[in-house]
Amino acid sequence: MAEKNVLDWIALVLVIVGGLNWGLVGLFQFDLVKAVLGSILFLQNAVYILVGLSAVYMIYYAMKK
Repeated sequence: MAEKNVLDWIALVLVIVGGLNWGLVGLFQFDLVKAVLGSILFLQNAVYILVGLSAVYMIYYAMKK
């Protein structure tokens, strides 16, 4: 297995956070990102965008191997 660089680890963590958040929303209607960031909408949106970009990167990472 190839060594992971910093970007790989950041993307992996963000995808895990996003997956856990979606699971919590689906099971309990609890949005962890909103709970942590409160009413700071631009930060919430930034997290969601970063999670989405991380998912795209992880698809690329999985396909390049």
